[in-house]
Amino acid sequence: MQKNSPFITLVTPTAPITVQTHGGRAKCLQRLVRLDLPVPTTVAVSFDAVHRLAGGEIPDLERLMEPFEDGCLLCVRPSSEDPDWGGPRAVLNIGINDERHAELAKSIGKAADEIYLRFIQAYSEHVARLDPDMFDDIDLSGPKAVHEALEAYEDEAEEPFPQDAATQLLGVLRSMARAWGGTSARLLRMAKGAPADAGLGLVVQAVALGMGQGESGSGVLQLVDGASGHQVIKGRYLSQSQGRDALHAGDKSLFLTKDKRGPSLQEKLPEAFDALIEHAELMRKRLREEMQMEFTIENGEVHILDGVRIQRSARAAVRIAVALAEEGIISHEEALMRIEPRALNELLHRQVDPNAKRDVIGAGVAASPGAASGRLVFSEAAAQASAARGEACILVRRQTSPEDVRGMHASVAVLTERGGVTSHAAVIARGLGLPCVVGASSLRFQTRSKQLTAQGGRIFKEGDVVTVDGTNGQVLAGEPEMLEAALDDAFKTLMTWADEARDIGVRANADTPSDAKTARNFKAQGIGLCRTEHMFFDEDRLTVMREMIFADDPADRRTAVDRLMPIQRADFVELFRIMKDQPVCIRLFDPPLHEFLPGNRAGMRDLAEALDLPLSHVERRIEALSEYNPMLGMRGVRLGITIPEIYEMQARAIFEATLDAAKDGAVVVPEIMIPLVSAKREVELVKTRIDAVAAAVRTERGADFDFKLGVMVETPRAALRAEDIAPHCDFFSFGTNDLTQMAYGLSRDDAGRFMSAYVQQGVYPEDPFHTLDAEGVGELVQLGVDRGRKAQPGLTMSVCGEHGGSPESIAFCRKVGIDYVSCSPFRVPVARLAAAQFTIKDKIG
Repeated sequence: MQKNSPFITLVTPTAPITVQTHGGRAKCLQRLVRLDLPVPTTVAVSFDAVHRLAGGEIPDLERLMEPFEDGCLLCVRPSSEDPDWGGPRAVLNIGINDERHAELAKSIGKAADEIYLRFIQAYSEHVARLDPDMFDDIDLSGPKAVHEALEAYEDEAEEPFPQDAATQLLGVLRSMARAWGGTSARLLRMAKGAPADAGLGLVVQAVALGMGQGESGSGVLQLVDGASGHQVIKGRYLSQSQGRDALHAGDKSLFLTKDKRGPSLQEKLPEAFDALIEHAELMRKRLREEMQMEFTIENGEVHILDGVRIQRSARAAVRIAVALAEEGIISHEEALMRIEPRALNELLHRQVDPNAKRDVIGAGVAASPGAASGRLVFSEAAAQASAARGEACILVRRQTSPEDVRGMHASVAVLTERGGVTSHAAVIARGLGLPCVVGASSLRFQTRSKQLTAQGGRIFKEGDVVTVDGTNGQVLAGEPEMLEAALDDAFKTLMTWADEARDIGVRANADTPSDAKTARNFKAQGIGLCRTEHMFFDEDRLTVMREMIFADDPADRRTAVDRLMPIQRADFVELFRIMKDQPVCIRLFDPPLHEFLPGNRAGMRDLAEALDLPLSHVERRIEALSEYNPMLGMRGVRLGITIPEIYEMQARAIFEATLDAAKDGAVVVPEIMIPLVSAKREVELVKTRIDAVAAAVRTERGADFDFKLGVMVETPRAALRAEDIAPHCDFFSFGTNDLTQMAYGLSRDDAGRFMSAYVQQGVYPEDPFHTLDAEGVGELVQLGVDRGRKAQPGLTMSVCGEHGGSPESIAFCRKVGIDYVSCSPFRVPVARLAAAQFTIKDKIG
């Protein structure tokens, strides 16, 4: 045959076979041939030829069958570009017919019946499209099984079973080609990331029977465990079998290595076992990958039929990549490129065991990865009480508010009815490392009666145990088996290599000492966003905060905030000590004041009693503070200008903490960030007051210190007027959560209700709160960077919204000149790896 036919190619060491034209399986088999491994004769059919087959064109069967010996049985397997995309099932023993069956029966006896029956059944189901149930009444182990199966085929198909090998082969090839183009197959592979027009190749291979005289059989072998990545010889072998039968034979199959539990191939056929190990190690070294090898033994002789990349968990993938790199088989850069950044979440958090039974009762948005089981609680107080009893609990809310932060701290997971990936619950849960599912509208939330109702009517009350799987966005009944987090030496090594490769900084958003410790553990390069308002919700601070809100004049307000100052200063000292010489960027007070006030009459009554005020006065004050749209109202810098005592207190706390931490050897240059800026004059006013506080602290303490002042660019106007604002700043930090919200006119807490429909219908390519919109919001960021640096060339630029932990968004940040990204502590490793991969991609072009 013509070896270099563009459509039908004999697999030889020099044949023109590529993954893009013939698929991954065909290319792998060529590599095995080049290694001089005992691969049976194989022919590769190209993507183009398979496409023509599906359209009705008949290939040159004579050319295709020419390399195979007369009477040789054939096998056809799919060969897609990526093995993970799947494909039609392999079909064995093509070419078997009455005459060949009779010949085989003389040499291998009853095994000839099994070979013929396997093909009759496969051909009936996949080629003739007959109901496989038609063989249910046949005793497939009986002496007349073949005859009865042929009769059943003829009755159902209304024609005799084909006896011509070429006819059989054409039928198999055509059925596999058409199956690949079917609607369900196309949707399935697209769900796995394949393009809609992905091609399929086919490989036609001589069958090494695995049945007959002497020791014959089939099996699979690999040199690592796919779950853990540890090196261990795994697989099974089954005498008198074909294909992957050994994996489904239970106790009938043999272990490969010596094992106390039963007989092994190593004991039964030591020479064949040694040859298989030698072949597998050669494949690993030369193919530069951990492979699963499919083999057949025929009368003691080893044949290698196939090699596929082993399926592996994320933790195994990391260990495998690091091991291959440390042995010099691949480079550090290639090891980094082999790991999907988001897959690291499996290592950073507990996960539901993939083999555990899942009793799914509801689903929503996977807002924070990991899984946890606990008893349902429906209030912040109940969560704290549960934690005090030492009972794991899951906090259930319609949507969370800052008042729920203490309850979130006391919980092992969070479940909300509303919200999206940047909602309050999602952001805080990611910062705390808590599994979180938001927008779980498939469940009916009945918070007053303290119960959840699942579709189908199942009711779960307070105290019932459920599991929140924040990785998959599912809520499960009960407590399935879990896999623990695994930050082993391989993970740490991979992260070290990532840091050596990347060219953009990665900081963490951290509001508490616990967050800061997590950030340091994950090797964040400082804190890029410390949201100070979360420090005010502890019980002792909340009362003082409310006193400040109810104060009637500046003097009374100052008295109240002065009581908060030493508490806030202590918070900052601890943060600075934990971060040591790392930078800490502190955002000044941001939320509207109503978030610190009760929303129900019982809470108002308690507040009136605590402040010794009439209930009517409290009600009027809360009503006066209420706003139609508080997220666009009296918050951020607007509070800092109209109630300057808050920012002045915070600035003093920061500066005094800087000097106190310096006594312990922590060299700190705090970065103070003004939120929600939209005008130059806002920055001028706040900067003047902060500079005055700094001068006063220097005088009082008799010590000098440095600090940096910047703004959070989260309004479109700030990005557009960046050239005016930049001369008064040392840095810009783009708050892409709010910037997205304002650019789109979307509420990040409510958009989840319709976002999936928008994405499915192509209105938006992705949820803009999940992946940064590079075209719209990205243009505002680009303008802000360019115009800011035009006025202030040395201006540091960062992104501190949750997009900072998204790999796709990091690619954009590098492109527009962002110096560092900041994200939740548990997303720091993901960001570090993604940043390294984009740097490597740019380097290799």
